Amino acid sequence: MTDHALHTDWDFDATAQRRDRYYAASLTRFTPFREPIVFRKGLGQYLWDTDGRQYTDMLGMNVCISVGHSHPRVVSAAMEQAQELIHCTTMFYHPTPAHLAEELAATMPEGQDWVVHLTNSGSEAVDLAMTMARTYSGNLDLLALRTAYHGPTAAAQSVTGISGWRHPGLPGNVAFVPEPNQYRGIFGPGTRPYLDEIDRTIASATSGKIAGMIVESVQGYGGIIEMPPGYMSGAAERVRAAGGLYIADEVQAGFGRTGAHFWAFEADGVVPDIVVMAKGLGNGFPIGAVVSKKHVAAPMAEKFMFHTYGANPTSAAAARTVLAVMRDEGLQENARTVGAALLERLHDLKNRHEAIGDVRGKGLMLAIELVSDRDAKTPDTDTTSEVFEACRDQGIILSKSGPFQSCLRMVPPLCLSLDDVDCVADGLDQAFRKAAGRVNR
Repeated sequence: MTDHALHTDWDFDATAQRRDRYYAASLTRFTPFREPIVFRKGLGQYLWDTDGRQYTDMLGMNVCISVGHSHPRVVSAAMEQAQELIHCTTMFYHPTPAHLAEELAATMPEGQDWVVHLTNSGSEAVDLAMTMARTYSGNLDLLALRTAYHGPTAAAQSVTGISGWRHPGLPGNVAFVPEPNQYRGIFGPGTRPYLDEIDRTIASATSGKIAGMIVESVQGYGGIIEMPPGYMSGAAERVRAAGGLYIADEVQAGFGRTGAHFWAFEADGVVPDIVVMAKGLGNGFPIGAVVSKKHVAAPMAEKFMFHTYGANPTSAAAARTVLAVMRDEGLQENARTVGAALLERLHDLKNRHEAIGDVRGKGLMLAIELVSDRDAKTPDTDTTSEVFEACRDQGIILSKSGPFQSCLRMVPPLCLSLDDVDCVADGLDQAFRKAAGRVNR
């Protein structure tokens, strides 16, 4: 330790006291476990707490860790850039974010002229996408899905369809349509009734002309809800007929996470007008982006719009390396094969545990939904909490999600291995057994 090194107190009680004393109330809700946990180290798909205990990170630190904790190539690229120039604001030129923009555009569907606006976060990307759609179309009204989550900023909250994430005084001009949930959607399984509801909502809850519709290609916090075949393309068709743009939110589902495609919207053959992304792009470094068709972004040149750290070369260097690592290590294919193996084990768990009402997802974006009555599909928040707590005892970190907090969401780093599948599945089995004992006590 040098004379100038800052002291960090790793004592758990001291950390808890500092948080209680100095964190604002707005930061106190987002603590998942009954007894807090302090992580000190991460490598690949694993985490270690301050006692040296190892965990399998099935949360990916809220889907931010895509290629693995502290991936040496990503760390090296960021360090090398930071040692030369940590930050260069967008008003000046720097090659690293320009290269990143080119490389992101190259991942988009062919046949379009794509352009990129780099942001600090996914929420800012959503805000910008909303502004871009309204500027381009000249319309104000937007459509969003119930049980959607798009971020904590005011604009992103306004298109979020879960009350627990919405605060007072949000901007208006947003109408919500039912999410096409194939397990518990209000119209049951299928696609057409949910598409018809888009037409009815445009006719009844908007001026008849809309700016666009924003859709998570797979809903994340909503409980890993896939869009059924034909929904995204059908929604885009209806939205465009009403003068609007189709906005794909790939913040959680993108970057090869679903395995079959690099972008989850590709599963339906739809070509969005605007795509928002973040989280896995930086592998923990803060960065987001809006990628849009060039003509859609063009009207934004009439007024100033920038994000101070959006084109930060250090984060951009990390993001460029993330894209390269995904390609070089075959992580999209790994997500497909490992995810399929884990999903098979989750179905086996469903056969053995009556509390599991549904298992779903694809690639490494999976969920277990818990119910107290399989026929009535009654959400079981209490058992979900017990299983969640018991997972910690098994060395598994995941999250409670869904509008009823009755889903266990699994979105691990894409480097999760087949060897991990048995460990995770066996740990989940033990967690369900332990939770059943607590609930029935």
